[in-house]
Amino acid sequence: MSPAQLPAEIEIVDSHTGGEPTRVVIAGGPDLGSGNLLLRRERFRREFDHFRSAVINEPRGSDVVVGALLLPPEDPRCVAGTIFFNNAGYLGMCGHGTIGLLVTLLYLGKIQPGEHLLETPVGVVKTLVHDSETVTVENVPSYRWAEQVAVDVPGLGKVVGEVAWGGNWFFLVREHGETIALSNLDRLLEVTRRIKQALLDGGIRGPAGEELDHIELFGPADPAKADSRNFVLCPGGAYDRSPCGTGTSAKLACLAAAGKLAPGQRWRQESVIGSVFEASYQRQEGEKIIPQITGRAWVCGAGKLLFHSRDPFQQGIR
Repeated sequence: MSPAQLPAEIEIVDSHTGGEPTRVVIAGGPDLGSGNLLLRRERFRREFDHFRSAVINEPRGSDVVVGALLLPPEDPRCVAGTIFFNNAGYLGMCGHGTIGLLVTLLYLGKIQPGEHLLETPVGVVKTLVHDSETVTVENVPSYRWAEQVAVDVPGLGKVVGEVAWGGNWFFLVREHGETIALSNLDRLLEVTRRIKQALLDGGIRGPAGEELDHIELFGPADPAKADSRNFVLCPGGAYDRSPCGTGTSAKLACLAAAGKLAPGQRWRQESVIGSVFEASYQRQEGEKIIPQITGRAWVCGAGKLLFHSRDPFQQGIR
């Protein structure tokens, strides 16, 4: 496939992790060469972004779908390499997507239950496949970069949060006055989008100027089910139906930095739709932690996407 072209068809497997969909491209993807996944991701972005849009955007996809392009790894220890992408662009890491990808590889007969390494653009991730639907992900090193970060949000006033890395950059807010429930979805989307825009307008970014492209609100949960409930706004404007693997990692980093969660102590994170990840962490040198996230995924579709040269929306609705 050359730039600006699409194949006639590609093979995919769809799954959902706690309600959040993952679409794995298993055949027909662009040739990104070999070597470092960061460099291959940049080639994907530079030369084949139309492929991302065609796979993820309507009419074949939707704003909520996360794609995973299956690739040969550079590290021979890894069972596979992958680049995660969504309606807005490319992700460093994706927790729910990793769980969905491993369940997909098991479904395809490419792996068996047990430990497997997965290569991502932000590092090698260790996983443990328990059974046909349950996976534990040992995420990349995560940390809280800043606390008590205040931003003036039009219509909301001053909002205070923490900035943390969990494989993606997050702005985490505990005091927000909102009810985290599906019945309050429109309001939650409005509030988180306003916070995200205010961070951009205020020049509040990560340590190397990274956009804080995930906004995470926390609230109380039924203690019999979980320790906290969250609402996560993703980069493309959709919300995460799962408890968000990288977001849960960022939350663990904040709890660890504040001395509110001990190494090995279990944390149950509930999503806005009620699905739950179980998590814990181990300390690394310095302020970083190694989170472990356990969740469940189900394969819910397998087949082909077809691309017709005369289709005006062959490359998706952008």
